[in-house]
Amino acid sequence: MNRWTNWAGTATAEPHRVHTPRSVAEMAEVVAGAAVDGRRVRPRGSGHSFTPIAVADGDAIDLTHWRGIASVDAENHRVTVRSGTPLHQLNAELEALGLAMTNLGDIDAQTISGAVSTGTHGTGARLGGLATQIAQLELVLADGSVVTCSADRRPDLFAAARVGLGALGVISHVTLQCEPAFALSAQERPEPLEGVLDGFDQFAEENDHFEFYWFPYGRNALVKRNNRLPSGADRKPLSRARQFLDYEIMENVAFGTLCRVSRAVPRLTRPLGRFASAVLSAREYSDLSHRVFVTHRGVRFVESEFAVPRESVHQVLSELRALVPRLENPVAFPVEVRVAAADDLWLSTAHGRDSAYIAIHQFVGMPYREYFAGFAAIVAEVGGRPHWGKMHDLDAAALRALYPRFDDFLRIRDEVDPAGVFANPYLDRVLGPAPRAADR
Repeated sequence: MNRWTNWAGTATAEPHRVHTPRSVAEMAEVVAGAAVDGRRVRPRGSGHSFTPIAVADGDAIDLTHWRGIASVDAENHRVTVRSGTPLHQLNAELEALGLAMTNLGDIDAQTISGAVSTGTHGTGARLGGLATQIAQLELVLADGSVVTCSADRRPDLFAAARVGLGALGVISHVTLQCEPAFALSAQERPEPLEGVLDGFDQFAEENDHFEFYWFPYGRNALVKRNNRLPSGADRKPLSRARQFLDYEIMENVAFGTLCRVSRAVPRLTRPLGRFASAVLSAREYSDLSHRVFVTHRGVRFVESEFAVPRESVHQVLSELRALVPRLENPVAFPVEVRVAAADDLWLSTAHGRDSAYIAIHQFVGMPYREYFAGFAAIVAEVGGRPHWGKMHDLDAAALRALYPRFDDFLRIRDEVDPAGVFANPYLDRVLGPAPRAADR
């Protein structure tokens, strides 16, 4: 049985074959064989996308055995990493080399190829998503050929493939522009939501990394400000006991218990949400960057996230705050708000505009469709772009209107995979079928 389920339980697949390559040559052989036989093939990593983007209805390429840093350019702070490497492994290997990625999200379970292909990002008004840190990509194309692309070599393919949705080929290697390891000071504390909203633009600009979590039905937000320390500054990490208490007990065990109670007795969700907002605690510490960026998430949830023009964040949050009390089913999880700088990647959610990312969540097993649909309608008013790895209902026609280079992306897709070897139902919906695949 080849049954596969993603982390959130929102997507399943039963591929005909599962391949576990240990070399680029093996990847190329799998892809070329599938193309000749008229089969479709999808790469998969950790399954941390909430959408069915990794679902294989033909062959699956499991990258579990394709991990680790392959080479290091120490002088230029660049590393070339195998595409199946989970971010937590990559961060550990970079630390051993005295290097770090410039910015990260708050989850490190994804593979590097899955993270960049879906537009994973962190927060920081002057910083882009993970894909903006890519210097070069190596891909296996639909005919089994292996190509390298960068800003100077096949630049159009590079512009498309950095957030490529797995639609252009199987990424085999990712070359990342890193930097010397650095430390962050972290300040996390509850603050009245109204004050956070009033100061949003100032906070985003004056901190290297700024985000907040709003707990529906409560008055407080949990605000996180992370800022770089000077090179050589002393680090003051949380003690092991404090880490265990704050992150494992409070944010996972205790919060998970509140969520399970809410699922079992929905009428308690609102008072429990007010309680969770009222008991948020403050902490300050400093540590190596990846240890500050990343938080262990043990409580499972479903998620929808949209990037909106940063100047529209107040409008969106105002309408979202009005929506939540009207929902038939209450919300057990907080709303997360982050920021990112504009970039020029064709399918990046921050393409051409400074962005705010607003992510809504619901505990697994609790009703979410009314909430997610209402949120989607709100962000549609300001041109919201859905995160490629998180839940949304938009199709190719709607997405074309949101991305100025959408048709350029399709042109590259049609050049390198005209028969849709790398397609699946999700990609058929968000991109439209490949030209020759549509004729079959």
